[in-house]
Amino acid sequence: MSGLHIPLGTPDGSRTEHAENLLAPNPSAMTLDGTNTWVIGAGEDVVVVDPGPDDEGHLSRVRDHLGERRITAILLSHGHFDHSGGAKRFAGMVNAPVRALDPRHRLGDEGLADGDVVTVGDLEIRVYGTPGHSFDSLCFWLPADRAMLTGDTVLGRGTTIIARDGGLADYLRSLDKLRAAAESMEARALLPGHGPVLPDPIAALDGYIAHRRQRLDQIRAAREQGARTPRQIVKIVYADVDRSLWPAAEMSVAAQLDYLDRL
Repeated sequence: MSGLHIPLGTPDGSRTEHAENLLAPNPSAMTLDGTNTWVIGAGEDVVVVDPGPDDEGHLSRVRDHLGERRITAILLSHGHFDHSGGAKRFAGMVNAPVRALDPRHRLGDEGLADGDVVTVGDLEIRVYGTPGHSFDSLCFWLPADRAMLTGDTVLGRGTTIIARDGGLADYLRSLDKLRAAAESMEARALLPGHGPVLPDPIAALDGYIAHRRQRLDQIRAAREQGARTPRQIVKIVYADVDRSLWPAAEMSVAAQLDYLDRL
């Protein structure tokens, strides 16, 4: 892969040889700098991954940035609003189908599933089912750039929450799957749904896996101290985390408690 570009200060404009990020203007504690909208293509045809929230200014920027290039499909890494909310409006703007694992988010006859291959011009995009953050999470492998688009399964910084429609057992299996794929295919970059490009996929995935195991150990220890509810455990385990993130942390703790109770 040539042409990996990571701009200073913002993920906007990050790119590999065949993928470019246009950052949505929806920054927050949960979305980091905002949602990364990835445009993939090498010629006249492109696909857009995660158009982001229903923000007309952002969607118009993506459309105008592409000029005369034709958008053949809109792909969703998952159905959470900050990734999919603008998909229907954008599909109408550019006359393209929306492909997703969850039928509720599709527009058109084709969905997406683990093992699918999406073609755009001479490029292939290989679909990896990676449930955990949400039940419908997908990652997209771009062999030409040896880069994996990870949605919310791996973020550019920080860690991923386990949402109410996800599950920790699935998430741990997905991390192991991505780790094995990154090693076997000699991945050179992870292109996340939020935050900057990760140029060392193995290190990033090893860090994620180690962090999850560490959190489980911390939750076991909190239980031994008498904590029982997600809120009680968050107060112990996430004491050094900004309190605005505690509601999200409670979701992750609930998922981890469910996981531990099933062991």
